[in-house]
Amino acid sequence: MNQNYIKAHPWSIVEEGFDPARVKSSESLFSLGNGAMGQRANFEESYSGSTFQGSYIAGVYYPDKTKVGWWKNGYPEYFAKVLNAPSWIGINVKVNEEVLDLNTCEEITGFKRELNMQEGWLSRSFEAKLKNGITIAVQVKRFLSLSHDEVGAISFAVTPINQSARITFSPYLDGGIVNEDSNWDDMFWDISSVQEIEGKAFINARTMKTDFHTCTFMANQCFLDGNPLALTYNSKKTEKDIVFDYQHQVEKMQTFTIHKFGGYTVDRNHDKNDLITAAKQVLDTVLTLGYDALLNQQIKDWKDIWDMSDITIDGDIEAQ
Repeated sequence: MNQNYIKAHPWSIVEEGFDPARVKSSESLFSLGNGAMGQRANFEESYSGSTFQGSYIAGVYYPDKTKVGWWKNGYPEYFAKVLNAPSWIGINVKVNEEVLDLNTCEEITGFKRELNMQEGWLSRSFEAKLKNGITIAVQVKRFLSLSHDEVGAISFAVTPINQSARITFSPYLDGGIVNEDSNWDDMFWDISSVQEIEGKAFINARTMKTDFHTCTFMANQCFLDGNPLALTYNSKKTEKDIVFDYQHQVEKMQTFTIHKFGGYTVDRNHDKNDLITAAKQVLDTVLTLGYDALLNQQIKDWKDIWDMSDITIDGDIEAQ
């Protein structure tokens, strides 16, 4: 894939205009990481087009048995594969019960994606006309915190442009993930519990063979035009996933926003029997701080890094 569609900018990589043929490439180019976890730039909402889902936890790996022929004599018997971990980023969206899916929208305009490396965040914005005739404006920003490196945060905002609409946000945790590059289609994860506790969700899972124990978690806050909403939600869970549904009637040009906080606690940092307790503690901390304060801290943390380590390449923005 030719990468010439990326716009040159001293501090960011920028994509303008939506092209389904570029989705997988952009998922790689706009990836995020904070040293404790990393993730491809997958869309938070449903996407039925070609995509490669990927969330990763530092140090959590699996010995995938090598699949080679006689011509590869001398290869190791196993490769240590960094696993695709349970995902916490998902936020499905419905507008008057129609699913927001950029692969099926009637029209998409103003699509822009930016990975801002100066401040450490990924954003996406666009307007979409759905098949039910409703046009919405969407603003999304996501980051993986440096100061609280077990957690990341997402702001997902929807504004009906041409009429009022009932909007549903469905944030979820997904433990039923696959590793598309598995040599032998092994099951890498064993899920031990899926729980909802005091408005928060948790999936406990361990890796096969290497026996790393992890807890994937989430909590959410909703707002209308920036004002907090005390919404009740419906929850649904299976043996592998859990979803919360938040619904609200939103008038034309009002903005309905969800702030989602999620991430991982792992037994490399905590006792394997205390992972949910540790997850509750980090969620309580960031819920008290709120999304905006956490983002401001992220910007400050990255400024401190760049003040110490930035290198300027004059005359060549792409190289910079």
